[in-house]
Amino acid sequence: VRMSVQTPLRLLELAAGSLLKDEASAIAALGFLPTELFPPLFMKVFYGRCTETLKAMVRAWPFVHLPLGGLMHIPHEGTLEATLDGLNALLTHKVHPRRCKLQVLDLRNTGQNFWSIMWSGDMHHGSSSSLMAPVSEESLRKGRPLDPLEVFTELCLKDKTMDKFLTYLKLMIDSILIKNIMKFLHLMPLDSLQEVQVNCIWQLSALSLFAPLLGQMHSVQRLILSPILVSAFEEQEQEVVQFTSQFLKLHRLWDLSMECPSFLSGHLDQMLKCLKTGLENLAIMHYLLTESDLTHLSQCLSISQLKGLDLSGFVLTKFRPVICQILLGKVAATVRELSLDECGILDSQLEAILPALSLCFQLWYFSLRGNILSMAAMEKLLLHTAGLPNLRKEVYPAPRESYSSQGVLLQGRLAQLQAGLKEILKVLGQSRTIWLSSSPFLHCSDDIFYHMEPITYHCNISAYLMPLSKASLETKM
Repeated sequence: VRMSVQTPLRLLELAAGSLLKDEASAIAALGFLPTELFPPLFMKVFYGRCTETLKAMVRAWPFVHLPLGGLMHIPHEGTLEATLDGLNALLTHKVHPRRCKLQVLDLRNTGQNFWSIMWSGDMHHGSSSSLMAPVSEESLRKGRPLDPLEVFTELCLKDKTMDKFLTYLKLMIDSILIKNIMKFLHLMPLDSLQEVQVNCIWQLSALSLFAPLLGQMHSVQRLILSPILVSAFEEQEQEVVQFTSQFLKLHRLWDLSMECPSFLSGHLDQMLKCLKTGLENLAIMHYLLTESDLTHLSQCLSISQLKGLDLSGFVLTKFRPVICQILLGKVAATVRELSLDECGILDSQLEAILPALSLCFQLWYFSLRGNILSMAAMEKLLLHTAGLPNLRKEVYPAPRESYSSQGVLLQGRLAQLQAGLKEILKVLGQSRTIWLSSSPFLHCSDDIFYHMEPITYHCNISAYLMPLSKASLETKM
């Protein structure tokens, strides 16, 4: 009798338990098992470590997606190995078994929703996604050619014994022992990696060992180097070139993030000229930027289509303002997210870039937290960004006047300035929300920020009223 989607939970549990009393019978029954019984039975098999049944269920899995990671709260090598053995047996055949529809094995900590829904017997919700949809009756009639199998997992390498179950799509490197990393990477199909994140403190010699392997990651789309602090006393030009030249081979790279890349100070042009693809996101943070580096960045062809730019931690006060103007002008047509946190921006630097900023019509997110700006500069900022139609998230520092002469945040004074900023929004006549970010001390170097309640103004002005001009606003201010 085929079980209804309304079958009580207890009956599903009893049916699954009954099957497992005889593992051989359970395996034989898989070809006739109602689809809705597969998930609850699989859970019992997995947690009960019935390895042979587990292998057989993988070969007969009637869904596109197997979110195994959602069951691995307490990892057990035996059950995971049995699952991979089942996959291996599946992949050695030229066609799928009669029921199997498996195309994606997900070992990440996701999929709990799938297991909870399917255990409850609610197939309507469980099959709403094409990945979760059960196999159709038509496709059961004969074997089908084997589709490529995708395996998703997140792997972190640390200073301990490495897990033998490898990732094919995402790799996180978090180790100071380069020998462990090299040993592992040599086992991997590097050209299949799409996302790589490196969290290491390496000397330049270690980075140069990693460089040739980076060049083999032809499919990488997102590369995060966070942080790369080179502790060698002298940087060698040859090793810098060896690393930067690998970007010539990364033809699919669109998202590049680097934090503290001190070895690139004065050499950023070497990396930029090796970028052969147009980036969508670029983050170079907490970096001792030279004026030459900033000039080359503003001239780089690969940033002309940027949607995200994060230069947080650059100290921009020592550079000619025209370079920052050129850089913003380069990305103005496309940039949606712009972060200039802790850049040492003062009133004069802000005023210099406001004309270019006012042309970033696609801008959705803008952050200036950690800079020291006066209330007067904040007024000008709000005025120049009032014409950006897509701006939705604005994070600005609390005005300089919010702090005492010793740099201590004064809550009463801050409240007055918040009210003043809301009046400015009211004069501008546009619905708008801004967030202020404060530090307990004005010159705090601990990167501690507190986000306060947003300042919001909802415009109720009738549509036929003409917007205020800049001249009239400046008169009112």
